[in-house]
Amino acid sequence: MFKPGTYNNINAQIGFYTSIAGLGLKPDDTTFNGDVTVDAGWFNGNATQNFWRSAENLALNPVSGTNRWAVSQAAPFRRMHVKGGLNLAPNGYGWASGGYIADSKIDGQVAPYSQQQWYTRDSSIGSWGNGVWNMTFSGVEGAPAQSFPEPPYTTLNTTPVSREKPFLYLDGNAYKVFVPAKRTNARGVSWNGTPQGESIPLSQFYVVKPGATAQTINAAVRQGLHLLFTPGVYHVNEPIEINRANTVALGLGLATIIPDNGVTAVKVGDVDGVKLAGLLVDAGPVNSSVLVQVGPAGSSADHSANPTSLQDVFVRVGGAGAGKATTGMVVNSDDTLIDHTWLWRADHGDGVGWETNRSDYGLTVNGDDVLATGLFVEHFNKYDVQWNGENGKTIFFQNEKAYDAPNQAAIQNGDIKGYAAYKVADSVTTHEGWGMGSYCYFNVDPTIRQQHGFQAPVKAGVRFHDLLVVSLGGQGQYEHVINNTGSPTSGTSTIPSQVVSFP
Repeated sequence: MFKPGTYNNINAQIGFYTSIAGLGLKPDDTTFNGDVTVDAGWFNGNATQNFWRSAENLALNPVSGTNRWAVSQAAPFRRMHVKGGLNLAPNGYGWASGGYIADSKIDGQVAPYSQQQWYTRDSSIGSWGNGVWNMTFSGVEGAPAQSFPEPPYTTLNTTPVSREKPFLYLDGNAYKVFVPAKRTNARGVSWNGTPQGESIPLSQFYVVKPGATAQTINAAVRQGLHLLFTPGVYHVNEPIEINRANTVALGLGLATIIPDNGVTAVKVGDVDGVKLAGLLVDAGPVNSSVLVQVGPAGSSADHSANPTSLQDVFVRVGGAGAGKATTGMVVNSDDTLIDHTWLWRADHGDGVGWETNRSDYGLTVNGDDVLATGLFVEHFNKYDVQWNGENGKTIFFQNEKAYDAPNQAAIQNGDIKGYAAYKVADSVTTHEGWGMGSYCYFNVDPTIRQQHGFQAPVKAGVRFHDLLVVSLGGQGQYEHVINNTGSPTSGTSTIPSQVVSFP
């Protein structure tokens, strides 16, 4: 963390579990004459595993005129001002697969080059260079015009509802957390002029440090305190429960929560305005039925005026060691905002195998009027996303089906070949999605066939814009894009525009 001021000759190379942030109220308060760089030299120029890192609240004057940020999932670039260009590919233009920008201003061109997909929200850019599979924009000044599938740009003029992530800053010598206000139909950055929101002094936070238990954390919340998690790994033997409206639970430096004995790691009550941000929840070796739960089952309160938001809340099952969870995240509360999440059943690392890190479902949404912006969900054994609530919306979805399915029988879903990456329940009458992709790479059994990437009821109120499926290297095949619509693919298959009734 850098106090407000100007810093010269900086080249901050950001690696795993590393976050860099300015401590000003605005990005320009903390200026680097230099770069904040992510590259992929460690992986022979392949950036597809550059996960779990972040840059926030800084202004950059890049040395070469262009800053390199070659990342994939769980690597947000938030509230940044780049006084030049931004390169999203590694040196040598190797693969890169993911990415998220929000509340940022890039004066020059954003150049994806080999970057396969990206979501940019509520920002301002000089221009955008190119697209590979799926480039989605909402509320972005300077975004390219809608043109999917060639070039593959999905562009919404505004974001229906958004709230920027809370952040730590210095007000004189006093540390505070700024909680930005909710925006409706937002466009451009939130920090032009006077930032709108609430400043909360650090004295109103329980600063969670390694060694803290779920019991001490919960006691602090009951006493009326917010939570600021310092970097560390926190084992909990009962859920962290946040049942007080407007509570902020903010993690720094990829603070990680691991549930022991199969408990749920975090439970949020069906209350207004909880802000859960900057946390990695890692499944433990004993199966948890759910890792993160927003609202108890049957939640029905109206939170439209003051929704709960989840930002940079990541879930991992396996990869760092054997872990299991039936479902990664369940959202029961109405009106919840899910802003940039990566729910990942690991396909590589430690503790990986079809049954070793079993996790059937990534995200289950039961609440109504839930909005997901920047939804990354990958490799779950059954449905990656199940959406049961009414009037749900997703802007940008990135998915890979589980690589390690042993054979066709292991993924058979009744008379359907495979579980859809994104399943809207048959009972739903209204749902909408924009800029959504699912990819397969069945490397154990390349003969596997996936019937479709997306499954939804054929109803006038269920609409999808700009869908694609991709077979990576022809390892497996999609027979359709959505339901029984869309051509088979051993490469890429797309459906642009709006699918209201499927042939």
